[in-house]
Formats: sequence, structure tokens, C-alpha cells
Amino acid sequence: MRYFYFLIVLFPFIPMLLKAQDKVKFDDFFIDKTMRIDYFHIGDNSSELITLDKIYCYGIWAGSRKNLLDDFNNGKYYVKIYDLATGQLIFSKGFDSYFGEYKTSDEASKGIKRTYHESALIPYPKNKIKFTLELRDRKNILSPIFSSEIDPSELTVIREEPKDKDVKVFEAIKSGDPHNKVDIVILGEGYTKEEESKFSSDLKKFTNIMLNKEPYKTYKDNFNIYGVFKASVESGTDEPDHASFKNTVLNTTFYSLGSERYLLTEDNKSMRDLAAHVPYDAIYIMVNHKRYGGGGIYNLFCTFTTDNQWHEYLFLHEFGHSFAGLADEYYTSDVAYNEFYPQGVEPVEPNITALLNPGQLKWKEQITKGIEIPTPWEKAGYDSLSLEYQKVRRDLNNKIAKMKREHMPENEVSKVEDEAENLSRSSAEQTDKYLENSRFWGKVGAYEGAGYASKGLYRSMLDCLMFSKGNKPFCKVCEQAVIRVIKHYTE
Repeated sequence: MRYFYFLIVLFPFIPMLLKAQDKVKFDDFFIDKTMRIDYFHIGDNSSELITLDKIYCYGIWAGSRKNLLDDFNNGKYYVKIYDLATGQLIFSKGFDSYFGEYKTSDEASKGIKRTYHESALIPYPKNKIKFTLELRDRKNILSPIFSSEIDPSELTVIREEPKDKDVKVFEAIKSGDPHNKVDIVILGEGYTKEEESKFSSDLKKFTNIMLNKEPYKTYKDNFNIYGVFKASVESGTDEPDHASFKNTVLNTTFYSLGSERYLLTEDNKSMRDLAAHVPYDAIYIMVNHKRYGGGGIYNLFCTFTTDNQWHEYLFLHEFGHSFAGLADEYYTSDVAYNEFYPQGVEPVEPNITALLNPGQLKWKEQITKGIEIPTPWEKAGYDSLSLEYQKVRRDLNNKIAKMKREHMPENEVSKVEDEAENLSRSSAEQTDKYLENSRFWGKVGAYEGAGYASKGLYRSMLDCLMFSKGNKPFCKVCEQAVIRVIKHYTE
């Protein structure tokens, strides 16, 4: 009876204790500097190994000093920092990784192990910490996969401030103190010394694109945007399927994970060293190239090419991935993943759902009154249009790649490239018209087809910046997700 009485007395205080745990005071545990923890992430589809590399101290802490604990419950991984003396959780952040995507590839499923270099950025701790990485299992439950004690006073911590004489910093927009702004760094990739003025012009162009799109437009005073330029030896980026390779600062490449449009870099150290010249919360890599391509990984980085007809869409779409952790809502395009979202498991991303519990839909507050869930949209007609386009597009891209590998005359290649661009544009216009004629246009429901899956995953609206190409807005659900992240950094 004594123990039962103790639990009754203690029970009213448990919520207060948990609430107190959430309120981490920055000055109690951190100084206003940044700690960068570099590590190697090694493994395949069924195994993962983490080994520490180097630890750095530099710059002010660009993130929020109020919201130190991440409650978005997004990302395949979480970094969690505990005060070693008390065991208190003092910092956390969800993220995705290049390795996490590799795990779903054909190579990884065959047991081929690969190594990726990764970094965790945290405010610089005053005292010893426990650095922990957690991974979601197939049911999206987080469990630790690595833990190590770190002493911030250790002599091996590298304390050099970034001072590369070949680097130039541009302030595209400066709204105020980095501690309560969203700080974005746009890194130039594939710009030669002679193309510095193009980098400056592109920086202004894309800054304007972003700050004139909602919800960024409404919150434009909450952003600092910097450009960081370091000249590449050659212009452009690698295109392995075209047998074309360039000597560039960040070593980006098309055909990442075997997908012809996927443009990423595995050179994490060069990227982090370049970005460290400014305070940053998010990284854009602006690739000086005309081919359609990009990529975005949550709380890691995103890439986009500057000179293709879909540059605005690419720029905003990929940032939706890396900044707000939004999922791709399309499902008919080729991707490099195998079962990226396990069947019967609710995805963590805020804009797609497995609809396992229709009465508790993620976006239930935004549902159009009286709409049927799931929403019986005109899917068969859309699928027919899209799959037909994907087949022709794939054939044209393979033809272009073959012609370039065989060094066919430039004018002949250009004709086929123009044909592909015209096809892309006409297909997008046809898709827009088809969706806009739906009786569900503009309504929030649950539309089957999302997250690379034709069946079993649902999106909130017929169309969205995360669904199809074009100059269009975020859907209402994605827009609210972006706003929540902006507020997390700026409160």
C-alpha cells in the first residue's frame, strides 16, 4: 500500500517533470560556438557501423538557443546529446543521410558495403557529453546505434576558424542576428574563376525566387541568405552516363545511386569546410549546369541546377525535402529505392500517410468539410498520361546519353535535347490541365498515390510543389510544415 500511495502522490508531478526536462537553457550547457562532429557511416542493407573522425570548434551557433530539442519526429536518424554528468538530454535533431538512402538500393541489398562521411552540428558544450545516434527500425521506432563520450576541452579538437583565401562570401539578404533567423548558405558548384559574376547573378536570382514564394514570402524577414563562392577548375558537374567528368569544388555528380536525374555529392568534408565560412542552418548547393537535376536530403543538403527550364521548381522542391523534411508526393517516376516506405507503416514525413487510421489523419484539421476519405480522385486517367510520358522521356534520355558517349555532333545532340525539353513542358501542361479539371481541385483529402508508391500511400491535395513540375504553390499541408520549421529556428 505504501508504494501505491507513493505513486499517487508522485503522479501529478510527472507531467511537470517531463515539461521541465523539455526546457533546456542554452547558457546552462553551451557556449556560443559550433561543434562539428565528423564520423564515418559504414554498412549495407542489414548492417551499420559508425566510427568517429574529427571534431571541430568554430563560429557562432547559428541555430535557435531556445528550441534545442527537436520534436518534429521526422527523419530516419536522430542525433541526441546528453549531459554526461546528469544524463539530461540537452540537444536533439532528426535527419536523413546519404547512407540511409543507399541502404534501400540494389547494391546494399546484395550486401555490398559502402562508407559515407557525415557530420553532426551542435552548439558547443561546456562540459563532457554523450553523443548518440539513433535509427528507426522498419516500424519507425528509434533505437540507439552508436554512442560515444566527447570532451569539449580535449586537445585534439580542431579550433581553426575557416580562412580559405580563395573563398568569397556574398550576403544576398541579411535580416538580423543568426540566432533567431533561418540562416541559409548557398554554395557555388562548377563555377570557374571567370564565372564569378554568373554566381553572383544566380545567387540574386534564386534568392528572389525563394522570397517571393509562400510561405517564405510572408516570413522573408526571418531569413539570412549567404552565398559562398570558391572557383572550380572546370565548369559544370559530373555526368557519368554521358562519360563527362569535371574537376569541381564539391565533386557533385548526376546518376547518384544509379538515378539519371539524381544530383548529389559524397564529399561531405569539402561541403562542410566551405559552408563553415558563414553561420548556417541549411545548405543549398547551386550547380552551374543546364541539365535537369537535383536532390534533397532532410537536414543534410539539397542541390539544384541553375539553367534548365524547371530551375524555379527544382530550387523550391528540393529545399522542401532538405529544410522541412517533406516527402516526394509523385509515384510514377523512376527512383533508385526499393521499398523506401515499408508497407503498413505510417511514414514520419508530414505530407504523406499510409492512412492506417483515417479518423486520425495527420492533416485532419485541414480536411475539406464533407470530403470522402480516402478521396476517389481520377487516378486512372492521370496514371495513363504520366506513365506514357515517363516511357518516352526515358527513351529520349537514354538516346541523349548514348549520343554523348559516342561523341555525336553537337547539333544532332541538341535537337534531341530540345525534343526532350519540349516533351517535358507539354507533358507538364497536360498534367496541370487534367488535375485542374478534377472535381476535387483545391480540396484537402487523402489522394492515393504518393511517396513513389501507386498504392497504399496518400497525399493531401491533387497537386503540390512536391507532386509535379511547374510554377505552383505548396499544398496547404506542406506550407504549414514549412512554417513550423521556420518558427522552430526563429522563436
